[in-house]
Amino acid sequence: MLEFLSPLIGFVLDSNLSLVILALISIAESIFLPIPPDLFLIPLSLLNPNLAFLYALITTAASMVGGFIGYYVGKKGGKPIVNKFVSLEKLDRVKIFYNKYDMWAIVIAAFSPIPYKVFAISAGLFDLNIKRFMIASFIGRGGRFFLIAALIYIFGQPIKALLSSYFEIFTVAVLVLLVGGIIVGNRLFRKAK
Repeated sequence: MLEFLSPLIGFVLDSNLSLVILALISIAESIFLPIPPDLFLIPLSLLNPNLAFLYALITTAASMVGGFIGYYVGKKGGKPIVNKFVSLEKLDRVKIFYNKYDMWAIVIAAFSPIPYKVFAISAGLFDLNIKRFMIASFIGRGGRFFLIAALIYIFGQPIKALLSSYFEIFTVAVLVLLVGGIIVGNRLFRKAK
C-alpha cells in the first residue's frame, strides 16, 4: 500500500511533532492532499495502542477542520476552482448522490475510501446546510478513525495486515453493514408504528 510513502511515515513516527504532522495531513487530505490520514493513524496507533483513541480524536478533529475549509473553498471559490481539480463528470455524480441521499452522502463519503475532499468542496459548491454537513462529516470521519483505533486497541499488531492489505474492502464492508442496518431499522420502526 503506497510503499513510496514509507520514508515519510517513518519520519512521522520518529518525530517529536508526530501529532502535529498527523493533524496537518488530516486537514490537507480533506481539502486537496491525495494521501489518506489512515496511513499515519494506523502506524502511530500500532506504535502505542493505548493512545489509539487520542490519535483517532486528533485525526477526526483535524479532518473536520479540513472539511470545513473545503466547504468554504467550494462555497466561495465556486465552479472555476473546483473544475481545476475535479472533472465535471465526478461533480455531476456527486450532485446526483446528494440529491438522492442528502446527509447520508456525506456520511458515506466521509467513512469510505471515496475521496472526502470532493464531497467537502462540492457540499459548499451546492450550498448544503453547513451544520448538517459538519454533523455528517463527524459521524463518517469519526466512525472511520475511531473504528481503526478500536480495532488496533483490541487486536493490536495482528490487525495490521488486515488494515494494510484490505482497508478499502474493510471500510466498504462496514459501510454496507451500517447502511443495511439503517434500512432494516427504518423498516422495523415503520412497521411498529
